Amino acid sequence: MNFLLRQKKLREQFASAGLDTLLVSHLPNIRYLCGFTGSAGLLLLTDTGSVFFTDVRYDTQGREEVKGARVVIARNALLNALAEWVGPHRKRSNRWTVGIEAEHLTVAERKRLGDVLPSRVRLRNAPALVERARMVKDADELEKIRAAVRLGATLFDRTLKVLRPGIKETEVAAEMEYAARRAGAAEMSFPTIIASGARSALPHGRASGQPIPLGAFVVCDFGVILAGYCSDQTRTVWVGSDSGASAKSARRTYEAVREAQEAAVAAVRPGVSVGEVDATARKVLRKAGLGRYFTHSTGHGVGLEIHEAPRVAAGQEELLQPGMVITIEPGVYFPGKWGVRIEDMVAVTDGGCKVLTPTGKDFLAV
Repeated sequence: MNFLLRQKKLREQFASAGLDTLLVSHLPNIRYLCGFTGSAGLLLLTDTGSVFFTDVRYDTQGREEVKGARVVIARNALLNALAEWVGPHRKRSNRWTVGIEAEHLTVAERKRLGDVLPSRVRLRNAPALVERARMVKDADELEKIRAAVRLGATLFDRTLKVLRPGIKETEVAAEMEYAARRAGAAEMSFPTIIASGARSALPHGRASGQPIPLGAFVVCDFGVILAGYCSDQTRTVWVGSDSGASAKSARRTYEAVREAQEAAVAAVRPGVSVGEVDATARKVLRKAGLGRYFTHSTGHGVGLEIHEAPRVAAGQEELLQPGMVITIEPGVYFPGKWGVRIEDMVAVTDGGCKVLTPTGKDFLAV
């Protein structure tokens, strides 16, 4: 990871944003800019260099991990340590504008920061400079994401081995999460979703103690974090016979969602807006008479965080660029009956896109 280059590109945007410096407080952004993986830190990017503040718990870790920044170990609160550093380093009388990440700093923290900094320092809400940089992954990031996706996909194999009527949703999730840890994952990207029967109509139905019923869909939405980068995948499985009226109706619903998902994937290419990708999936489902049952966005960016920019949703105008990694995950949900969602991770390439998720999408009955 070329942290110095990332910081340099960020500094080049300070003038147009009306900033003299940027205070980065969101931990994923800090990791992106200097490599720190701990739970407490602040990164100050100035015109002459970068300074990273952390507490004594991370003395050794901070010095080992942080690249491209001087490390300051605070003996008191981080904001106070920041103010103590700023005072003697900014002796000139003119005002100094510090950009803050307003979405990641509480009201109380902003007030405390204003109280401890010298009066000549002015705080300004900064635009999402780091988040915008993170939207386009470099070659190192893409390889890490591919590795996370490959590992995550193996969990579905474990799911198919244990999935059966009567097993609890939490038991299936536990098998998957244990397999993930054994395979080297640091943790899951988010609480594993195993939602069966009527619960499959809950888009974010986390695994519960409910036994999986016969003749029902099971939505399996899961992902892992490997080397800091997330994966995200959803497959929906039918539990029971694949014949009979109920199974045939289930298959029709499933195939409509798959057609919408594949059409949206085919729409992904540089220069296309994320709103257009979302509209493509919705058009297919409307044609199938299912449009009103698609109740969430088509996807989102994935990287150091499971949900990051861009948001693939109606009305969003962000244009896709090579290096972006997004999910494509349309779904339909019939309250009290069942739901279906299919999700792949997709990397935007110079000529179109590459589906990273290796798992097949045929209708499966177990």
